[in-house]
Amino acid sequence: MAKYPVVVYGASGYTGMLTMDWLIDQNIPFTAVARNAKRTQEMMAQRVVRLESATYEIIEAEHTVESLTKAFKGAKVVCNTVGPFVNFGITTVEAALKAGCHHIDTTGEQSYMLQVREQFGALYAQAGLLVSPSVSYMYTFSEIAAELALETQGIDALETAAMCRGPRDSAGVSVGSAASIFELMRAKQHYLWENQLRAHAVDASFNIIDANFIQPVFCLPWGGTSLPIYFEKDSRVRSCISSVGFYDNNVMQMVHGLAKKWDAEYKDLPREQQDAVVKSLVDSTTPSMPPRERTSLQRSVDVAIGRGQLAAVRATVHGITPYISTGALQTAAVIKLLDGETNAVGFASGSKAFGHRYLLGFLEQRGLARATVTQL
Repeated sequence: MAKYPVVVYGASGYTGMLTMDWLIDQNIPFTAVARNAKRTQEMMAQRVVRLESATYEIIEAEHTVESLTKAFKGAKVVCNTVGPFVNFGITTVEAALKAGCHHIDTTGEQSYMLQVREQFGALYAQAGLLVSPSVSYMYTFSEIAAELALETQGIDALETAAMCRGPRDSAGVSVGSAASIFELMRAKQHYLWENQLRAHAVDASFNIIDANFIQPVFCLPWGGTSLPIYFEKDSRVRSCISSVGFYDNNVMQMVHGLAKKWDAEYKDLPREQQDAVVKSLVDSTTPSMPPRERTSLQRSVDVAIGRGQLAAVRATVHGITPYISTGALQTAAVIKLLDGETNAVGFASGSKAFGHRYLLGFLEQRGLARATVTQL
């Protein structure tokens, strides 16, 4: 049973520890839940900033509904960072509901999000609780840009792109993120068109031309992103197409090639053989936890173009350190939930639940983001 109001599940992982950094910064006590308490304590001692001033405990739990429900009981909010969520997320969502907790996580995996919405959205709403996937840099920054664009009257169609430094230019992606990225190859990638979800072609890609860059940025649907799922039920939006790219175009072209190779060679293999392929890809690209991000290196540009019959607008959110920003967004959500200030219960995005202006302000005040809006 949790002694403190916030649970960080996946406490020994990269994103979990960055979330704890921000909880400590805001003086919020937390319960760290993980499979191995000793290893988690060792990792926290190495990686969590200001741990000596934190109020926390560590609880061991197996990844089962029963074990996690027991661990979460007594808390108010579960911050879940254990992925790939398509494999592990539903167990945690069910456990949080049974424990009477809000559930926020960091993923935009569409198949997982659709499962959460259909199976648990109404149940969380009935309990007066929020279940909110994708409270993270990817894709909350793009959603903030989209919401800024929607402030212009008449906008009903959105195109978004999240563009950031790639692994060759930076510390790289976390082990969990790499696993989620390669898991996306197994699932369809959807965009929203005339209020209906439609599947991208397997080889879909985009060359994004933006004033922030001299050269076009090669982008991919990246699983479709969370935005088409969130805007599918939004009466303001008819269409939403989202993509992701790295400044290092070669990295995204490699990922694009792997996706086409998967479709050609692996998609019909038995699940066990597919699992082995995914594991080999993760091990070869992300063998260990990356170092902490540097503000001089990790930079991002998220753009939303909004169009209507006659209206057009561009909203841009410039950011730094996406993983550190994810920890900040998780903590911004926690603050609102602990105060009982949420605009939505059930299945809802961070921007819908807490307000995109609040999330943007939280980031801006900490030097993690700035936004501009230009009428076109």
